[in-house]
Order: sequence, then structure tokens, then C-alpha cells
Amino acid sequence: MTFPLWMLLGFAMWTAAILVFAIGFYRFSRIFTGRAGMASFPADGREGAGWYQRAMRAHANCIENLPLFTVVVFALYASGIASPATDALAGVALAARLVQSLVHISTEQTDRVVTVRFTFFFVQLACFVAIAGVVVAHAL
Repeated sequence: MTFPLWMLLGFAMWTAAILVFAIGFYRFSRIFTGRAGMASFPADGREGAGWYQRAMRAHANCIENLPLFTVVVFALYASGIASPATDALAGVALAARLVQSLVHISTEQTDRVVTVRFTFFFVQLACFVAIAGVVVAHAL
């Protein structure tokens, strides 16, 4: 398996980890202690602790960006391209996703924090575009 495919798998598992260890932990801890019922959690995530609400949004961010990463990694794989540059781009994309999610969940959202989050989001997008550029350049 190629390194970018490993990074894609890591991205998917990170998305699942946020679901299980942040959102799931919060919900089940409240359900099992009798503080909430199974139907007590609206889909918009507007209720609950601040970190829980941010975890809901961080998970949604992962879900929104996972297809983009999937497409560029698949195109890379289907093109038969394997290079240290594309490996690095895929690794940086995953690392930026991890940091973005952790900052999102763990920190109250101020202008500075949102700027940090956006910076890591922008790094991911730059990596996606760069990988796509490598694929297009290879195809031409």
C-alpha cells in the first residue's frame, strides 16, 4: 500500500476517532448516568458542553474534507505516481487535519484560534491542490 493511501486511511480513522472518543464519549456518559435520554441529542449540536459542540463541528469538517482527500489520493494511485513529494504532501495534509481538529475541539474559539484553525485548513487544501497538480502534470 502506498504512503498516501496510508494517510487516507489515517484521515478516515481520525474521523472515526472523533466520533467515538469525543462525540460518543459525551453522549454515552450522559446516557449511562441518566442525565440524558437516547433522543436527547439534536443533529445540529447546539446543546451540550462547548467542547462537545466543537467536536461535532470538527467531525463534520472531517466528513466534508475526506472525499476531497480520497479523490486526490485515488487519482494519484490510479496514475501510478509514487514520489517523496506526494508522500510528503499526503503526510502534511493528515498532520494539518489532526492539528486543526485538536485545536477546534480543545480551545475556546477566539479570532486567534480560528485563524490558527484556518491556517491548518488552508495547508490541507494546498496539499490537495498540489497532489492534484502532480496528477494533472503527469497526465499531460
